[in-house]
Amino acid sequence: MMAEAAERLGRWERRPQPAAPLSERQSRSVLDVKAAAEDLPVPPELPIEDLGSLTAPSLAVALTAALPDSTEDVLLKGFATLGMEGERIETAQQFFSWFAQLQTQMDQDEGAKYRQMRDYLSGFQEQCDAILNDVNSALQHLESLQKQYLFVSTKTGTLHEACEQLLKEQSELVDLAENIQQKLSYFNELENVSTKLNSPTLSVNSEGFIPMLAKLDDCIAYISSHPNFKDYPVYLTKFKQCLSKAMHLMKTYTVNTLQNLTSQLMKRVRKVRNWSCSQMYQQLLNEIHQCYLDQRELLLGPSIASTVTELTSQNNRDHCALVRSGCAFMVHVCQDEHQLYNEFFTKPTPKLDELLEKLCLSLYDVLRPMIIHVIHLETLSELCGILKNEMLEDHVQNNAEQLGAFAAGVKQMLEDVQERLVYRTHIYIQTDIIGYKPAPGDLAYPDKLEMMEQIAQSLKDEQKKLSSEASFSDVRLEDPESCSLAKSGSAESLNPRHQTTISPADLHGMWYPTVRRTLVCLSKLYRCIDRAVFQGLSQEALSACIHSLLGAADAISKNKTQVDGQLFLIKHLLILREQIAPFHTEFTIKEISLDLKKTRDAAFKILNPKTVSRFFRLNSNNALIQFLLEGTPEIREHYIDSKKDVDRHLKSACEQFIQQQTKQFIEQLEEFMTKVSALKTMATQGGPKYSLSQQPWAQPGICCVLPSSVTSRMLFFSDCLKCSFASLFLRNQMQMFHRRFGSVAELRCSWIVLLFMLQSYADTWH
Repeated sequence: MMAEAAERLGRWERRPQPAAPLSERQSRSVLDVKAAAEDLPVPPELPIEDLGSLTAPSLAVALTAALPDSTEDVLLKGFATLGMEGERIETAQQFFSWFAQLQTQMDQDEGAKYRQMRDYLSGFQEQCDAILNDVNSALQHLESLQKQYLFVSTKTGTLHEACEQLLKEQSELVDLAENIQQKLSYFNELENVSTKLNSPTLSVNSEGFIPMLAKLDDCIAYISSHPNFKDYPVYLTKFKQCLSKAMHLMKTYTVNTLQNLTSQLMKRVRKVRNWSCSQMYQQLLNEIHQCYLDQRELLLGPSIASTVTELTSQNNRDHCALVRSGCAFMVHVCQDEHQLYNEFFTKPTPKLDELLEKLCLSLYDVLRPMIIHVIHLETLSELCGILKNEMLEDHVQNNAEQLGAFAAGVKQMLEDVQERLVYRTHIYIQTDIIGYKPAPGDLAYPDKLEMMEQIAQSLKDEQKKLSSEASFSDVRLEDPESCSLAKSGSAESLNPRHQTTISPADLHGMWYPTVRRTLVCLSKLYRCIDRAVFQGLSQEALSACIHSLLGAADAISKNKTQVDGQLFLIKHLLILREQIAPFHTEFTIKEISLDLKKTRDAAFKILNPKTVSRFFRLNSNNALIQFLLEGTPEIREHYIDSKKDVDRHLKSACEQFIQQQTKQFIEQLEEFMTKVSALKTMATQGGPKYSLSQQPWAQPGICCVLPSSVTSRMLFFSDCLKCSFASLFLRNQMQMFHRRFGSVAELRCSWIVLLFMLQSYADTWH
């Protein structure tokens, strides 16, 4: 039973899963109790003999009482403690009774301290319970206070929000009231304006009339912009009636004033006109003219300045529209001023043109800063066209008398535009033609031509599939020779209609970029600048273009073959020559140089030691006089013709190409003729006779071998052969070759005729 109890007690703290684990604080309390129990003092009533049976720790406690002198004294004190002083132990029963009492007393003495500690702890527990009750009560009071605080805080926040909302609504109502008052002020102004207009003392030249008109305009503009207001049509109509009444007053006042002034002025003018024979009266008339023009300048100056500013803001990004609209406005101003002047005066005055030139200068001052910042040649050329064609040729020539002052301003503006155009053209030639760096695609010849020809062929095939009937009707309309050629193997290359079709390779986009840019630049300059300036710029542009073509041809020759480079150069030089032909001008400039050759020879002659003796001769053989006479430098004039430079480079390129290709053909032909001569010699000398047609080296497929890629090289001249002479010549020669040699020789005859045509061109350039 005790073992089972001990085992159960051992499970309480057995690890790792104790049945009743103690906290850290409880463990410390048990250890403290254990330590206090180990240090219990020895009972004083214990006999001295039993001290020897105690362990060392028990003896370590200090004894509170002094050891008795004898065992009897100890026993007496023990019996006295047990209340058995007068009793004696004589029997075993008495001993056991005494021993039981002693044991009970020892147990009580041993548990007294624990009971005392228990009572002490119970008191603390009661105090803690009391404190806990007080704390719980305090928490309840605090919770009640917190609830009351939250209630009061919520009420306060609600009151604050309500106050803020009221303040916000008050502000909104104030703003609304001010807004309504501001809007109503325009409507309330109707009564004030009506009262002023109906007043008999109202005068147009009074101080309050202009502010009243401004206020009236503001009211009409405001009401017109708010058609959703109540009674909008009524108030708008009333305000417009007030405005009409005010305008009527102004009109009446102005008409009366002008009539009075006109009548007075006409009377004075008639008098002055009658007195114009006198120099004094002529001076008076001039002063009247000057006064009139001064007043017109005061009236027109601000109006023209504001109109020009308004046109500038409307067409800030479009310079052409700005120039066109500004010039049209000044044309109307000049015409109107001349008509108004003629209403008052019959004798013209140059001061009117001076005034109009001054007014036109305001437009020039606005346009010139914009013109000198334009960088695009297209915009500058269009501005030249507007000023030169539309203004000077159309308007000024039709009304030169009234637009003389305007013509002076336009000419000055045109000179600025032309100067800017020339400057930008120089920069364009330097950057976009001379400084052009070709991309790999620009030098991909003849690859790009073959690709574009394939695209054209595919488009043509698709078109034939979609419109077979139309194609059939086109074939029926062709001439018999073309139909016979169309039946051959390469009909498309010989068909005249095919030669006039537009291929993607013929488009301007397939031209070398510098050629296209040069021609576009010249086309824009041709009608915009003077002939002499155009000749200088065209010479510079063509020289730069030729230089770029030579560099591109060298690059193509390095990347492909020399033939491709030569054909590229010939193709673009032909294009350049054909495209500059419509410019009816001489591409020639004159350069003046100083020739110092005679001066050099005379200086060498005078430095000769033999001539020293002739320095001081007093006759015509004096060395210094001969030096002055013979050493005068000469001025030489050189003419540079860009068109001849194009012809010279084209002639040189064609001759090189013809020589190279002719040499390639002649080598085969010479070898063939050598073999034929040897065959004939053998036959004439009595040797065996062989038929020429039976020789393997005389077969048509062998003796007529052309260079490789002939078809691709013919694409270089797809657009160059469209001129009238080249097309007719090539067509006739190809038909003649077809009749004589058949369809087998079509491609060969095209190549040979091309060589003939280039040779014909080269002969004409001689």
